[in-house]
Amino acid sequence: MTAEDGATPRPVEPEEIDAGGEEEGDPLALRLEALILGAERRYTPFQAARAAGVSMDLAARFWRAMGFADIGQAKALTEADVLALRRLAGLVEAGLLSEPMAVQVARSTGQTTARLADWQIDSFLEGLTEPQEPGLTRAEITYPLVELLLPELEEFLVYVWRRQLAAATGRVVQAQDDAEMVDRRLAVGFADLVGFTRLTRRLEEEELGELVEAFETTAADLVAAHGGRLIKTLGDEVLYAADDAGTAAEIGLRLIETLGHDETMPELRVGIAFGTVTTRMGDVFGTTVNLASRLTSIAPKDAVLVDSALAEELARNGDAPKSEAELEASAGESGESGAGAAAYRFALQPMWQRPVRGLGVVEPWLLTRRA
Repeated sequence: MTAEDGATPRPVEPEEIDAGGEEEGDPLALRLEALILGAERRYTPFQAARAAGVSMDLAARFWRAMGFADIGQAKALTEADVLALRRLAGLVEAGLLSEPMAVQVARSTGQTTARLADWQIDSFLEGLTEPQEPGLTRAEITYPLVELLLPELEEFLVYVWRRQLAAATGRVVQAQDDAEMVDRRLAVGFADLVGFTRLTRRLEEEELGELVEAFETTAADLVAAHGGRLIKTLGDEVLYAADDAGTAAEIGLRLIETLGHDETMPELRVGIAFGTVTTRMGDVFGTTVNLASRLTSIAPKDAVLVDSALAEELARNGDAPKSEAELEASAGESGESGAGAAAYRFALQPMWQRPVRGLGVVEPWLLTRRA
């Protein structure tokens, strides 16, 4: 009987655990898996679902949502897998999460940590396991290294996750109304390397990888340092968001200024739009995001284009004058030629209106820093 039938989950009997065949695979790989998971392979998917008290269908949905392939009835699951199933199912049973929400939790966690795991292996484990002495293979070095790193990385991962969760929660509770918790008004910016396709044909793979890593690292640091949030990186492009127009504008200009001084980097172009954005699973969607992407594609090299909504927001907040005429008027009223300009961080220059596919006619503005 499963939990769906109203029965209390029961332990799986030893004879059931033994069914399903012997473990197959590389012995070292299996030892590493047991070390990382903290348990050895013991269950088939059916047995794991039964031990957790959930249906096979729900267990399979959770498993796929986390990003893992179907494994048939191979004995490949551990006590950790059973515990994870129990926890998710328990949240649903307690009414804290709906079933679709629990699947979404599994998917968002799986997608994020899958990239994190690949990144960590590619970035440092591969280099650290380079044999230091003749006769030692990389495989022989990997086990003791993982054994030392695992508890430290685990604690650091939980720390960073809690920090990010605290920051995200703070942003949500500061929303003016419930609708803004999902559909929020944000500034969204894209930064795109110019001529990246040509570079892929000219550079060696290792050089290209180093360039992309340097670009993503620099962009991520600048976005974070100036109060924005890096949404995702796409090799030659980064997408970021900020709660206010001034922060997004500052980040856009910093990206141009910083990367423009790096002779190893191609030219950059940035597009920023302001408006209602739908957030889902750490990503952003909607017309505002599409507009920012289109502005990036038409922006001049080493320049920042913004939409009229962001230009108006900068003017409303006193970060930029609505027009040069307004600037001259404010300077005249102050009696000092530079006093009016000194109050503004940015300058805005209207560009030619142009039709943009799927968005109609848009009025881009060239954003610059006021000296």
